[in-house]
Amino acid sequence: METRIPKNSAILSALLQADFTTLWRNRRSFNMVLLVPLIILVSWKGLVPKLGGVFVLSSCITIGLTSIGLMGYSNAVARDRDRGIFQRLRVGPLEGWTIMSSRLIVQVAMIILMTLLVFIVGYFVDHISLTPAGYLVGLVMAVLGSAVYLGLGQAIVGLIKNPETVNTTTRLVYFAFIMIGMFGEFGVLGKEIGQIATWSPYGTVRKVLAAGLDPASWQLATTYAFLASVGYAILFVVIGVKYFKWENK
Repeated sequence: METRIPKNSAILSALLQADFTTLWRNRRSFNMVLLVPLIILVSWKGLVPKLGGVFVLSSCITIGLTSIGLMGYSNAVARDRDRGIFQRLRVGPLEGWTIMSSRLIVQVAMIILMTLLVFIVGYFVDHISLTPAGYLVGLVMAVLGSAVYLGLGQAIVGLIKNPETVNTTTRLVYFAFIMIGMFGEFGVLGKEIGQIATWSPYGTVRKVLAAGLDPASWQLATTYAFLASVGYAILFVVIGVKYFKWENK
C-alpha cells in the first residue's frame, strides 16, 4: 500500500494550530511578556512631554521585542528540546523548516499584538497620537526589528543546550540590553557607553522604530541603523542555524 506524505502546507497548518494552542494554554507567561512594555509605557507617562511620544513608544516596543525574543522564544525552544518534543516531531515526515517556521510565525503574531497594544495604550493613556503612516510603518519596522531579537534567541539556544543555562543567559542579556541600552541613550553612563548603546542591537532597532513611527524624521543615520540591524539579524540567524541541535545531547 502506498504511503501518502502530507503536503508541507498541511503540516505547517497543523503545527501552527498546535503551537497557538500551546501558547493559549501557557497564557499566564504569555500575558507577562506582553505586560512588560505596557507597564513601562504607563509608568513613563510623565516623560512624554520631555522626551516625546515617539521616543517613549519606540523604547517600549523595543523592550517588548527583547522580552518576546529572549524571555519568550529562546526559553520555549530550549524547554521543548529538553522535553524531547523536537526529537519526536523529527521522527515524522516533517521538514525542519516547517517546525521552526511555525514557532517563528507564532512569535511574530505576538509581536504584532504587542505593538498594537502599545499603540492603543499610548493613545488612550499617554495621549500619544501618530499619523496613519506612522502607525503602519511603525508596525512594519517592529516586525522587521523582531528578526534581530528572534535571531538572537535562536543563537542562544544554538550555542547553549542546557535549558537552565539558556534561561540564565537570556535574563542576563535582557538585563544588559535594557540597562545599558536605555540608560546609555539617556547619557547617564557616559559618552563612550552612550555610543555603544546607540549602535547596540537595542539602540539600532529603537532608532529604526522611532523613524518608522515618524517617517518624516528618517535620515542617513537611520539608514545606517537599519543596515546595522540587518547585519545583527543575519549574524544571529547564521549562528543559531549552524549550531542548533534538535536533541539535548
